[in-house]
Amino acid sequence: MKNVRRYNTSSRVEEIALKKSGRKFIYPPHEKMKSIVVDNLPMLGKLTALRFLEWVKLNPGGVISLPTGRTPEYFIKWTNYYLENWNKEEVQKELAEWGIEPSTRPEMNSLYFVQIDEFYPMNPRYQNSFYYYIHRFYIKGFGLDKGKALLMDTWKLGVPKGKNAADIFPNWKVDLSLRIRHPLSHLEKLQQKAIRAVDQFAMEYEERIRQLGGIGFFLGGIGPDGHIGFNIRGSDHNSTTRLIPINYETAAAAATDLGGMEISRDRVVITIGLGTITYNPTTTAIIIAAGNSKAKVVSEAIQNEPHILYPATSLKKLSAARFFLTKGAASLLTERYYEDLSSSEKLALEEVEKNVINLAIKCKKKLLDLTDKDFQKDRFARVVLKKSGKSIEELCRKTEDSIKEKINRGIRMIEGKTFLHTAPHPDDIMLGYLPYIIHLVRTPKNTHYFAYMTSGFNAVTNSYALEMLEKLEKFIDLSDFQNLASEDYFDPSNVQARNRDIYQYLDGVASNDEAMKQEAEARRLLRNMVELYEDDNLENLKFRISELKSYFKTQYPGKKDIPIVQRLKGMIREWEVELLWAHLGFNCSNVIHMRLGFYKGDIFTEEPQINRDVRPLVNLLRKVNPDIVTVALDPEASGPDTHYKVLQAVSEALKLYQEESNKSNIKIWGYRNVWHRFHPAEANIFVPVSMNSLFILSNAFMSCFGSQRKASFPSYEYDGPFSKLAQKIMVSQYSMIKTCLGRDFFYSNPIPRLRATRGMVYIREFSLSEFYIWAAELRKLIEEA
Repeated sequence: MKNVRRYNTSSRVEEIALKKSGRKFIYPPHEKMKSIVVDNLPMLGKLTALRFLEWVKLNPGGVISLPTGRTPEYFIKWTNYYLENWNKEEVQKELAEWGIEPSTRPEMNSLYFVQIDEFYPMNPRYQNSFYYYIHRFYIKGFGLDKGKALLMDTWKLGVPKGKNAADIFPNWKVDLSLRIRHPLSHLEKLQQKAIRAVDQFAMEYEERIRQLGGIGFFLGGIGPDGHIGFNIRGSDHNSTTRLIPINYETAAAAATDLGGMEISRDRVVITIGLGTITYNPTTTAIIIAAGNSKAKVVSEAIQNEPHILYPATSLKKLSAARFFLTKGAASLLTERYYEDLSSSEKLALEEVEKNVINLAIKCKKKLLDLTDKDFQKDRFARVVLKKSGKSIEELCRKTEDSIKEKINRGIRMIEGKTFLHTAPHPDDIMLGYLPYIIHLVRTPKNTHYFAYMTSGFNAVTNSYALEMLEKLEKFIDLSDFQNLASEDYFDPSNVQARNRDIYQYLDGVASNDEAMKQEAEARRLLRNMVELYEDDNLENLKFRISELKSYFKTQYPGKKDIPIVQRLKGMIREWEVELLWAHLGFNCSNVIHMRLGFYKGDIFTEEPQINRDVRPLVNLLRKVNPDIVTVALDPEASGPDTHYKVLQAVSEALKLYQEESNKSNIKIWGYRNVWHRFHPAEANIFVPVSMNSLFILSNAFMSCFGSQRKASFPSYEYDGPFSKLAQKIMVSQYSMIKTCLGRDFFYSNPIPRLRATRGMVYIREFSLSEFYIWAAELRKLIEEA
């Protein structure tokens, strides 16, 4: 008989949250598990914190298991807020309003804690270890009793005295086939012994959890493949704690924390199993998810019967299993969307277009070939048809005309405009809409500036920085470099010389001369070091090179860099974008590196500040006086956090600039790239992309973005460089439009540019007032609670 404790799973917090949401707990037949949907990311954290504290008060001495990473940021903030301010009158009142009895504070030190997972091998003292995270945010932060925590410290398990796991697993690579084969060397014998020791540890860890009666409160996120803990797609629903390899999607998601895909790809992990989580039938298991980027895996988890392809479906056996979601994460839950669509008094044009286009793509028909039968078979299209008050022919014709107008806007000549292209990271603009820029720059009547809000230093691996330093070492003692130094070539203020670095590199690209390219890279790196160290003495800088080489060789992968190294890595990426725009004839004066101060490489990113981050943007707007400003336009929690922070900083700067300049006719172009897509109905400019433009995109990326060629920090969607994923997205977007209009619209079009179309870029244009409204709505989704 199971050794289990019966936990109290009742919840006034959930009842109140459900009432506030105006939704049901579950929408059968599609939904198989209960969900609560909230308006925004902070509210998601608040609801989760309140439910957790409610459970702790109802179940003192219970067993909890909480997540690591960026997902629980607001959960941690709100839990700390309530614990630290429990006795304040306003907090007591709020707790009571949520159905929590406020007279006594939760007994946090009574709880037992179970670590969910950990990479292997992993030094528990490393700042990117989950062990470290748990100590910092949960044991210390929440006031848990470390003596009651089951933690995954396997650093010295099964290894010879005086050694650790990293000593016997070079490059962090663990070959699990040693479980079943004979070792071929002394090193492999040591590795086999360590693996078996970890397997034994995992078995005993599972047993210790069961001796505690199983987990009582489990909180987790959901990964890009739907994984819970590290129970990846395909995991047995009865699985226990174990040492396992991870799949590509999981490795890609972990690359930032581990210092690059080269390291995360071959890592193995220890994770509690799906059967571990569901061992106690009275477990409260909550999965939290925010943003449109999680909508697909959330819908698969909630709308499917238990299946190994959808790990979270294993939780269905728990009566207290829940999903806490933001509206974006819930956006693909079929019944909820149908309820919204049906209850709307009047549908926006965008919503109408979205459903008509969806129907055409679903039926694989041109818009004008859709029939009454097609509309009646699709309940969403049926609702749209009824509410529009239009005939099928009229509805389809209007949608077709809208698409054609969007294409016409994308091929229309624009002249006499000043563009300020803004980007959160160095590759965002090119991955989003480089094919459009190729056309916009053809007329000399336009002016272009490219402003990068952060340097993106996090995306430069230690191994790449080390490689660049080793190249510099080959050149620094050559007479050519000595002569250049004597001419003040490396003076940071020498703009002409900065441009010469770029021309040298591009001449090398054009002539396929690797030595020319390497010399250009060495020149720019030396120039950057002169600026960083405020020292132009080459002998002194050679010492700095040795110092930096030692740093990169000794830092563990994924560790936060010291400020001067962050700047150096950032300068490497800034050099790459200068190379990119030089392809189109722009020199350094057209490329602006803002280096906004909120970007510091921390796990939880700071908010932009007016004086530090917004005022510099106002100054830039004064200098450029743009007619068109472009911004990365990712929805709630669907791109890197930096994208949202930059969008809000740009929005605030534009407001201040508009107030002082009285210039209200600025247009905003919102773009997206590899992190999220526009639906065709959301965009209002469609830019045709030719094979030539696709080739330029791929070639320029691989030529200029040296730090990104190996795809060290890739998307979970594609195993390769971002340029290839961007191309894949553009081709997919074209395919959607080709289905809607029919292939003959493109193949037989009298306009050569349209006949040459093989991809499509989507842009959304706003007036200033429209943009402010959009940004404010996004802020509500992310900041307000």
